[in-house]
Amino acid sequence: MRDRQLHTTLRAFAEEAAWTLAAETAGGAELPFDLLEEGGRTGPTLYCYRPDTSGFIADRERALAALENWLPAVHALGACGGLDGYLRSRGHARIPASGRELAEASLRAFLGALFEDQTEFVLVDERFARAYTEIEEQVVGGKQGVEVIVPLLGVELESEELTLTPELSLARPHVLERVPETAAWDGERETVLAVLRGEDEEVVGRAAHEFRRLVTALRLYDAAQVTMGSAAWIRTAGGAWQVAPTGSGSLPGGTLAIAADQEDELRGFCNLVWRRMPRGGPLAWALQRFDIGSERPAAQRLTDHLLALRALLEDELPDRVAALCAQDDEHDAVAERIAHAVSLEKVLISGQTSATADIELVASHVSGHLRAILRDVLCGHLDSDVRRLADELLEPTES
Repeated sequence: MRDRQLHTTLRAFAEEAAWTLAAETAGGAELPFDLLEEGGRTGPTLYCYRPDTSGFIADRERALAALENWLPAVHALGACGGLDGYLRSRGHARIPASGRELAEASLRAFLGALFEDQTEFVLVDERFARAYTEIEEQVVGGKQGVEVIVPLLGVELESEELTLTPELSLARPHVLERVPETAAWDGERETVLAVLRGEDEEVVGRAAHEFRRLVTALRLYDAAQVTMGSAAWIRTAGGAWQVAPTGSGSLPGGTLAIAADQEDELRGFCNLVWRRMPRGGPLAWALQRFDIGSERPAAQRLTDHLLALRALLEDELPDRVAALCAQDDEHDAVAERIAHAVSLEKVLISGQTSATADIELVASHVSGHLRAILRDVLCGHLDSDVRRLADELLEPTES
């Protein structure tokens, strides 16, 4: 026995079902029989009657579904994989598509196997052990671990699936079985799913962290403001999906289109950034502000991203940002943009919103420069002490 909980649940249901079905026959319900032919071409044809226990059980589905242990048994089977294979092994040609219907059909098939060829509904230990072993070999032996999915908004994927790590991938919804429609579609557009797989429930506990750092990496990789959907879905062993809120819900800005020939570059970028992400200090704080601002309207994003730049560069933002982000002939233009952004922030603080017509453009400039600095630091192109580096670049050269 590999799954004691499943064994206990099915045993409790089998006992309750046996009493219910036996009461039906005791009350006068007749068990139907099928007439079967036996014999071959070289011998006489013989006929025998075989009790149609599966049909008898199917006709009493409503009574069985009202039993106390019906739902626990359905849920226990729904958390398992391989139910479709079990039904096929029991001779079922039509396999239900939904998880609930699949689990219910499997439970009825289990009862049919338990009382197969019997004229009395008496629960015998030997028969239960045989029927349970048959279903356990299919649904417990076929367990697929734990999967957590969340839609990524603002992403398009050319390939069917892009593996980023052994556990984490991007996938189009049809790659997985029975993905909920609300996860697979964002309005009229098919989503791209972030998929995290693991062997046990431990993967659920770290799913939020894994998905957040994935979104951060995608935002650093491209200017598109990728976001997570408002809900994630979890399932164990290919069973029914369970929904959980993500706390997100902002709209994406732009689209990150991932071509097939771009996958190696993106995979390498993400893994490099994840290895170098700091756990504390100004850089970690700036990354958090970068993500917070990326999910907020332009006026709030401007302040968040200026705060992130101040965490990295302290004061004198215009010249220091320009030193890190601009070519020599563009230094003054970039410095003027940052100076204008700082002035606009003061206008916003004072409440004079009528003077902020260009807020979207200004916020996008600030976001672009912040993203470039964070990306280059995490990729190793810039020293982590960017303030010192900027001051060194600003020092006049000796003629």
